[in-house]
Amino acid sequence: MSSGGISENEYRALAEFRHQLRRFLRASEQAARDAGLEPQQHQLMLAVKGMPHDVPCTIGDVAGRLQIQHHSTVELADRLVKRGYILRKPGGEDRRQVLLQVTARGEKALQRLSLYHRQELRVAMPDFFTVMQGLLGSAAKASKPRSRRPGTAARQAKKSA
Repeated sequence: MSSGGISENEYRALAEFRHQLRRFLRASEQAARDAGLEPQQHQLMLAVKGMPHDVPCTIGDVAGRLQIQHHSTVELADRLVKRGYILRKPGGEDRRQVLLQVTARGEKALQRLSLYHRQELRVAMPDFFTVMQGLLGSAAKASKPRSRRPGTAARQAKKSA
């Protein structure tokens, strides 16, 4: 074991996981650019389309899903509205609320990109599974229960540093 109870194998597994994840993300970003979109624009459209049907798709909800500031989401949405990829609609009961919806043009672009991503994931999955098995095998051996709240592991790592 090295310092902090992390084995060399775990470091290698974490590094490989980040490498595989980054490879996928880089391919995703390039695919969006090749389709004439910025990667965050693609992510915004995917977040809108992927929102559960019973949840109104607000700017705030999308900002949370993308992990970006509200005003940045507004700017992304404005650009996509101008290009005809999404629509802004006033909320039902609360007219101050702005809802987002993917247009037919946005649907076509999103479908092409999603088909590409599905294929990339099919190719990358064996490597992801191998890496995840190594990481999860290590985690199962850990004696402390893990929190599922986002950012908790990062905060705990910061405290122990």
